Amino acid sequence: MPFDWHSRYQQQALWTAQLRHYLFSNVQVNKSKRILEVGCGTGAILSDPELCDNPSRFGLDINEQSVYKAVHISHSSLLCVGDGLNLPYTNSCFDLAFCHFYLLWVKDAGLALREMKRVTRKGGHIIAMAEPDYGGRIDFPETYRWIGQLQKKALENQGANPEIGRHLSSLFALVGLGNIETGVMGGQWTHPIDPDSIINEWAVFKQDLYGVLPASILQQFEEMDVRSWKNRERTIFIPTFYAMGQV
Repeated sequence: MPFDWHSRYQQQALWTAQLRHYLFSNVQVNKSKRILEVGCGTGAILSDPELCDNPSRFGLDINEQSVYKAVHISHSSLLCVGDGLNLPYTNSCFDLAFCHFYLLWVKDAGLALREMKRVTRKGGHIIAMAEPDYGGRIDFPETYRWIGQLQKKALENQGANPEIGRHLSSLFALVGLGNIETGVMGGQWTHPIDPDSIINEWAVFKQDLYGVLPASILQQFEEMDVRSWKNRERTIFIPTFYAMGQV
């Protein structure tokens, strides 16, 4: 069964809703005339109510199927298929450029930020909303630590940088942005845990670990993990960084 990326992007959007409100308020997004999301996926973030009133919001993603889906999700956005390392926009044409769980996937995060800076006007803002640091991941009980370690390795094998979060501050400084603010998202857990959230997380584990472990082993640990969540014994925390700066 194909992996449901839109469902995953929606879940990630829920995680960062409070942070986005803070960041958008900080840069006065309501006064931004032209906005760009690089790596927009299926349009989950472009559909944020705080952006929907803006008639000039643009989205770009390298995956054609994701952009096709975004056309139906974020109807009034101006979308295109393109490479974030070579943005098809003129210099200084946006007031705000942002990304969301994006830099970990690109081959050159510095170049991606320089491109975002190039297309943003002087005085405009660049935001990296959420970039994880799997090197600081906490799995409890200890029995599950190996899952986090395997997932980190699997991401590396896919070409991702699973520790990109800890580098955000230096990357923003290296590309010459000013008024830089960086931080880490908090972690909040509610009980009982939403069963759909657990299912979604394991769908991601299976996607990342496909071919690494036999399906029977993964199934066994999924059942154990679900029981741990139901018994309130389970904790996962992946430090997820944000950064914003000004051109």
